[in-house]
Amino acid sequence: MEDYEQILSDALNGKEISANEGEVIYNKAPLTQLIFIANQLKNRAKRGKENKVGWIIDRNINLSNICVTGCKFCNFSRSKNSPQAYITTIEEYEQKITELFALGGNQVLLQGGMNPDFDLNWYCELFKSLKKRFPKLVLHALGPAEVAYLSKNSGKSFYEVLKTLKESGLDSLPGAGAEILVDRVRKIISPAKCSAKDWLEVMHQAHILNLPTSATMVFGHVETILERMQHLVAVRETQNRKPDYSEGFITFIAWPFWSKGTRLEKQFGKFPETTSSEYIRMTAIARIMLNNIPNIQASWLTVGKSAGQICLHAGANDFGSIMIEEHVVSAAGANFSLNKNQMTQAIKEAGFQPFLRDNRYKEV
Repeated sequence: MEDYEQILSDALNGKEISANEGEVIYNKAPLTQLIFIANQLKNRAKRGKENKVGWIIDRNINLSNICVTGCKFCNFSRSKNSPQAYITTIEEYEQKITELFALGGNQVLLQGGMNPDFDLNWYCELFKSLKKRFPKLVLHALGPAEVAYLSKNSGKSFYEVLKTLKESGLDSLPGAGAEILVDRVRKIISPAKCSAKDWLEVMHQAHILNLPTSATMVFGHVETILERMQHLVAVRETQNRKPDYSEGFITFIAWPFWSKGTRLEKQFGKFPETTSSEYIRMTAIARIMLNNIPNIQASWLTVGKSAGQICLHAGANDFGSIMIEEHVVSAAGANFSLNKNQMTQAIKEAGFQPFLRDNRYKEV
């Protein structure tokens, strides 16, 4: 038996796969075998719902494009004095959220980086204002990097910041700012952002508060294969720490890096685009290694519909959002889109039954 076959057999038997073992199966296991094993594990995790694939109607709204972190992979952020800098007004929020409700959605993904003029009170007032205007609105907002930034600036702990935000209307915490949870990588691509340890600790504190969270990964830049696997292990170990009453990480989503025009590309040269097979391989391995996270999302937004559909047979059980509005990955070259009918049709074409879900992955 090949070494990768023993590892995959161990995974099927419920063993947690180490980062080194993950590297072995990534480099040596045939893609077809990874797909087969991941699909078996997905079906086991989703017993009774194996043929169902979730999706959601939500909207990205960027609070502002002013950000001081200067991440080398980001084309979206601007300095405060830039002529392209903006801060979204309450009137713009009202227009965008009204449009979202008219389309049948009620969740908003609010993000915008680290704006030095936005303190904890600013976010709380915004959340309260939006919830007052739209009582059924679900706020999936900020991310661990923003929480760590607010903690540092306010002198409050991660827990205190999250508790205050939750009391002001925060419903769930996105996995933004994870990139690769290895500090060697973070020091190169996003040195001003929080450490891997702090990112994971913010998520742990959110789990203590029973705030649902998502875990993410952006791969295909300066990281090694082993570092990708270390990222997955770090996420899994954080999930293992969650209290029994908490859902913890509800989902995992991986995105390939798009380098067009980024400072990272200017520093290192053009990065090869992630192939469909590489993305499918990462999706399958995420299902194999993240044995304690119930949902794996296929990011059709960054790899296209066809690759996303194959991922539904390779461990993924969710197709994400129709993404009414998205400006960050599109600024670096990703330009895929699906409307509501195209989303459900794509899921059906892949051989599954689509169902509209909420932010906790429950059927609406």
